[in-house]
Amino acid sequence: MGMKEWKFRGNRDLKTASAFSIKRVLDDVKRNLDQSDGRPIIPLSHGDPSSFSCFRTTQVAEDAVVDALRSAKFNGYAPKGGSLQARRSIAEYLSRNLPYKLSSEDVYVTLGAKQAIEVVLSVLSRPGANVLFPRPGYPAYEAHAVLNHLEVRHFDLLQEKGWEVDLNGLESLVDDKTVAMVIINPGNPCGNVFTCDHLQKIAETARRMGILVIADEAYAHLTFGTNPYVPMGIFGNIAPVLTLGTLSKRWLVPGWRLGWIARNDPDGIFEEHGVVECIKRSLNTNTEAATFIQAAVPQILENTTDDFFVKTINTLREDADMCYEWLKDIPCFTCLEKPQGSLFLMVKLDFSQLQGINDDMEFCSKLAKEESVLLLPGFVLGLKNWVRVTFAIEPSALEDGLARIKSFCMRHANKQSNRDICLLI
Repeated sequence: MGMKEWKFRGNRDLKTASAFSIKRVLDDVKRNLDQSDGRPIIPLSHGDPSSFSCFRTTQVAEDAVVDALRSAKFNGYAPKGGSLQARRSIAEYLSRNLPYKLSSEDVYVTLGAKQAIEVVLSVLSRPGANVLFPRPGYPAYEAHAVLNHLEVRHFDLLQEKGWEVDLNGLESLVDDKTVAMVIINPGNPCGNVFTCDHLQKIAETARRMGILVIADEAYAHLTFGTNPYVPMGIFGNIAPVLTLGTLSKRWLVPGWRLGWIARNDPDGIFEEHGVVECIKRSLNTNTEAATFIQAAVPQILENTTDDFFVKTINTLREDADMCYEWLKDIPCFTCLEKPQGSLFLMVKLDFSQLQGINDDMEFCSKLAKEESVLLLPGFVLGLKNWVRVTFAIEPSALEDGLARIKSFCMRHANKQSNRDICLLI
């Protein structure tokens, strides 16, 4: 039976977007694991500490979810943009750190922070528009920019200045089609925390360029260094800010998929330029966060006690210090900055200290095969031949993983480097 050629094709944009997937790259690294290695796999590659008992969420959060579920009042569909109670509670929670009050109308509940990224970039999409992303950064931004046909332009974070934004370089990227810039604070993947002064300079730069700031604050309050967490929203009167947040990190529940977008815009610029209406329209086409998780939000935000947060921060500080001290004594790791926040740090590989390893992917693949330790190659984050290390795991497992990394580097060191490492042990 005759027929024409099949007319359908797979979406090529999805193939391009998947190149920016951390999970895809980690799957490639994991294929190298030696199944005969009887030691436990040490996951220093992804930001999900919830599988370790020292990072269990607070009982307040667990009870709130159980209470909401057992009430049988929250089994139906959620309103678009989130339930009023959840939005109001998030607004009050965010307002504690702002010089003005947010209302429920300023907050939109999302299916995790990743959906918040998806929604915001869909709102900004228009022919020829470009957005400024940090390098290194979180690759979900690039993926969703591709899917929304937004041109991506990268500004650098300056390692020698504690990963501050290269503001001069950023301004050189801007033209009349630039619509927004993204900052991630506390930093993923660098573990940096911006000072209040630097955030103000970012806001002033954005105002001069006539663009909005997307402030990714998924790791808000997870700081343990000299710089405190300061929300970008305090400068919303200088340049309008869309703040992205989540329960996932501070409450250690990434699988609950509860995030938000908050409008920090006391001058009403977003309303005037149609952004508010577009956010609502985008949410109309998206899936809502689970109703019973939304119902638990007020109890979670209002009743969690400080001792839970202090315990988390103390464990992260211990882990971060241990990670830094071990890595700085391994010659093939350079450009190391002590992390001040989030769950990560970046470190550069010095291949002159290594034999038979030529790039970051090869380093991570061989490390997985020989030591059952997982690290994330830096190329997927925008820094080739660096690696991202996640230190947010149980401290004894972290120490085991770091010892295995040192053994691996000794085994692959050139002869001079081998002598150097032997002196450290």
